[in-house]
Amino acid sequence: MPLERLVFHGLRNLQAVDLMPSPHINLFTGANGSGKSSLLEGIHILGMGRSFRARQLRQAISHDADAVTLHGRLAGDPPMTIGIRRHREGGELEMRLAGERLERVSRLVETLPLQLINPDAFRLLEGPPVGRREFLDWGVFHVKHDFLDVWRRFRRALKHRNALLRHGRMSDASLDAWEQELVHWSNRLDDMRRRWVEMFMPVFEDTLVELITLPGLALRYARGWDRKRELEDILRQGRVSDHQMGFTQQGPQRAELGIRLGKRPAVEVLSRGQQKLVVSALKLAQGRLLEQVTGRTCIYLIDDLPAELDLAHRQVFCAWLERMHCQVFITSVDPDALAGLWQPDTRVAMFHVKHSETGQGKLLPIDRQTS
Repeated sequence: MPLERLVFHGLRNLQAVDLMPSPHINLFTGANGSGKSSLLEGIHILGMGRSFRARQLRQAISHDADAVTLHGRLAGDPPMTIGIRRHREGGELEMRLAGERLERVSRLVETLPLQLINPDAFRLLEGPPVGRREFLDWGVFHVKHDFLDVWRRFRRALKHRNALLRHGRMSDASLDAWEQELVHWSNRLDDMRRRWVEMFMPVFEDTLVELITLPGLALRYARGWDRKRELEDILRQGRVSDHQMGFTQQGPQRAELGIRLGKRPAVEVLSRGQQKLVVSALKLAQGRLLEQVTGRTCIYLIDDLPAELDLAHRQVFCAWLERMHCQVFITSVDPDALAGLWQPDTRVAMFHVKHSETGQGKLLPIDRQTS
């Protein structure tokens, strides 16, 4: 479901925002520091309960506000409201969906599936495995209804085994019990991840080939423990070593989605522009697979789309966005870099974010440009 209205108060350097976006393409242009990325950040907080720019949500609160309040209305029959509030001084994150107070962020994530493509997205290639596991698990979460329960049970068993390992005197009986739990839920989790990768691979390859030709680029899923051995044997035989380390060294918590070009990690071979196209293909394929399996569509947040991409690749990228019929929010410093990239019948809304006299960013709608 696309967002049909956004109302933001107290968000960074932005004046109060009351926006009626297009259900398809929304373009935001303006100078650096005007507040373009803050608009994307507000949507991200609505759907994820956290910022992609700050570790603590209170850092996203405007310096002259006591709280940040974000509201959205999702199109539907009837429409559905979604809301977030975070006070600067103490208090828990307040989340509401259709007027109901939420206790778990997972309800937001499920309701508003988002994909973010920004300069930090390169970490999907060059960063540690945790980012690729999150990417993998986002996909599984949205297509496997029981994933969250399996993941939580796995994490609980892992937490208890690690606590026993750190304890001065381990009980074999207690370790046996929690290892049995850990093995069961680890195998369930691995099966879900493996099946998702099997579904994802052809969609990713189909998406990538239209963005860039990279023979030999492949995704390789590693489950996090020796593929030739049972996890039960590994845990039992590794108790002494795990006890010395203070944590469980093998298991789904060490899973990896390797991205390689030939025999080398892709990040060691690809240029910056090529990396952006690979990351973009990964993110676009997430949305395509979600739609194929569930009929739902992602909302894409794309910060500084023209960066690292020449005109030809911007055209191909935007053609994919049009073809997917999803809702997209795109920022750019240069409005000309996004002009002439859309078909005449594509619903495009354009906005300019400018510094006001108070130093805050002000959102102004502008006429559509087709050339």
